[in-house]
Amino acid sequence: MKLSVLMAVYNERATIQEILDRVLAVVLPDNMDVEVVAVDDGSSDDSWKILSEYAKSEPRLVIGRHERNKGKGAAIRTSIQMATGDVAIIQDADLEYNPQEYTRLLAPIMNNDADVVYGSRFVTSDQRRVLFFWHSIANRMLTTFSNMLTDLNLSDMETCYKAFRMSVLKTMPIRSNRFGIEPEITAKVAKRHLKIFEVSISYDGRTYLEGKKIGLRDAFQALWTIIKYKIIDDLYNDQCREGAMRSMELATRYTSWFMDKVRKYMKGVVLEVGAGIGVNARKMPVLDRIILTDPEEENIRFMENSFNGRRNILVEKWNVRESNPSSISDVDTVLCSNTLEKVEDDVLAMSNMFSVLKSGGRAVFSVPAGKDRFCDMDKTLGRIRRYDSKDLKKSLESVGFRIDESFYMNKLGAIAWLIDGRVFSCRKLSKFQLKIFDTFVPVMRLLDLILLWKGLSLVVVCVKPCSESSVE
Repeated sequence: MKLSVLMAVYNERATIQEILDRVLAVVLPDNMDVEVVAVDDGSSDDSWKILSEYAKSEPRLVIGRHERNKGKGAAIRTSIQMATGDVAIIQDADLEYNPQEYTRLLAPIMNNDADVVYGSRFVTSDQRRVLFFWHSIANRMLTTFSNMLTDLNLSDMETCYKAFRMSVLKTMPIRSNRFGIEPEITAKVAKRHLKIFEVSISYDGRTYLEGKKIGLRDAFQALWTIIKYKIIDDLYNDQCREGAMRSMELATRYTSWFMDKVRKYMKGVVLEVGAGIGVNARKMPVLDRIILTDPEEENIRFMENSFNGRRNILVEKWNVRESNPSSISDVDTVLCSNTLEKVEDDVLAMSNMFSVLKSGGRAVFSVPAGKDRFCDMDKTLGRIRRYDSKDLKKSLESVGFRIDESFYMNKLGAIAWLIDGRVFSCRKLSKFQLKIFDTFVPVMRLLDLILLWKGLSLVVVCVKPCSESSVE
């Protein structure tokens, strides 16, 4: 594995060489390689010159430069793009934080316990430098306010020392250019339900005369950032978000609703086909084994990192149009949500899923309902078709399934889909529309009980008969 140390540099000529020496001298666990990705953020002193000279003799130092000062967040954003490691730690270019504590920060990730680790200056540590009372009060107030809105119990949200699986940072958009990066990242890791640990660290803070840059303006900006990202679900970058949007994976309340409806069928070994980034799996009950498959390499890497350490979860790359891998056979349950409609030969896909089920096993299919509702929004979501209940059941029976149950979901959404897709000819759902949709899910669940027309989604539950003679 490789560690990427992400460093924003702005007018740090007094400390930059010393901190680089300290970082590169650290002995890392398990012979881990290290690279330092330092981005000079428009320094007006000799910081860039020192970095350039250092890089000539040190191949582990990767450097970049902003022509004008943009802020710590912007520099870290650039360093993430340049980084090539498996895990990352954010390191300031001064001497306030001690790189010798990298091992403590990395341990929960290396042990497959955490996705993100915060180094807390306020949890008991061996020593700390005594400095500004009001600065510490401001930190605690901001952390408390952030915790109230994120439902975390962090002790030090504003800490610089944060360690991440790189898959987290590579898929997370960072919009803050200055010190708002700390509450922004915290809000997003909380909303993505990542596993967060906290370890104690020492802290040798500096005074403003010694070069400290954060101030009152940044405290107010942090307050606004905490509120902003409580409201806005800006959780994935453009590449990852596209895949998430296709399968409505940003609609967490809808996912919970769907999984509540089908949870009773999830038994034994469960195979999910077209798992995307694994949102359904987070809502599944405790099972013997969960096998998550997807044809997209990016989604596979994301799930491998997300579920690393979950011993009952296996992630496999599988295109359902192809023969199944040898590792997938005799499963008790197949879950296929928002996938069949994107497959050219859907009957072949059904047959492949039928073949991996054990006799008596169940398959749960969720598809977009209503052929007459097909519109440009379906095409944008990668769909080839929508389904009528009769046609879908006929196809499932043709490969050997016996239909056990079927029902519609999201009846109110059918009206919104008609208005957006047919009346206004929309080509895609915006993040704002998806947020509104997800907000009203509790109301939609109640209306589903009384509205009479067909819902936007069709769920069909099938059984693989114990013998051919039982297939009618």
